[in-house]
Amino acid sequence: MVTAIRTPVKDARERILAASYGLFVERGTRVVGVNEIISVAGVAKATFYSHFPSKNDLVLAFFERRRHLFTLGYLAAESQRRGSTPREQLLAIFDIFDEWFHAPGFTGCPYIQALLEVGPHHPIGAASVAYLNDTRASIEDAATAMGLIDPEDFSYSWMVLLQGAVVSGTGIDPGSGRRIRKLGDHLITLHTPADPSEAGTTA
Repeated sequence: MVTAIRTPVKDARERILAASYGLFVERGTRVVGVNEIISVAGVAKATFYSHFPSKNDLVLAFFERRRHLFTLGYLAAESQRRGSTPREQLLAIFDIFDEWFHAPGFTGCPYIQALLEVGPHHPIGAASVAYLNDTRASIEDAATAMGLIDPEDFSYSWMVLLQGAVVSGTGIDPGSGRRIRKLGDHLITLHTPADPSEAGTTA
């Protein structure tokens, strides 16, 4: 007699996270309701709330998963694969953005979208701000390693380019990643000291 091999069923928390991830990426965190997530995940309402006491708790868990899967697992890893120097890696982000913006189903950045919807003082908006600031801090670290002038100013300016590209790429100009890459290259040049002894000084 052949014994059937049982495939482990995802636990309820994982089903909820998996269901909400797709819905949040596709339509944003605000418009997707708990009842829809419960239906897609195939769990009872009591089960949902036993894992996530509120929708905000679920959105925060989604943000962390998005950071792990997309920001670190794809964007950061791919930029490092494509560039052999910090400058090349920074500019590669815009090449990846160009592909992302042209991908079927592109809906923008869930962090920026959530921040615009609820503002920085809402728990979800505050989490979005924290994520974006972590991204800025990593850019500042890269600028410091490159010996650029005023790494903090560079990082804030770079974030303007990144966020502007995403917003413009969402239904306005899918080619914004390619266009803004030129500005990124110019920004690096502006912060590159003419004399190596000026590295790390304030412009």
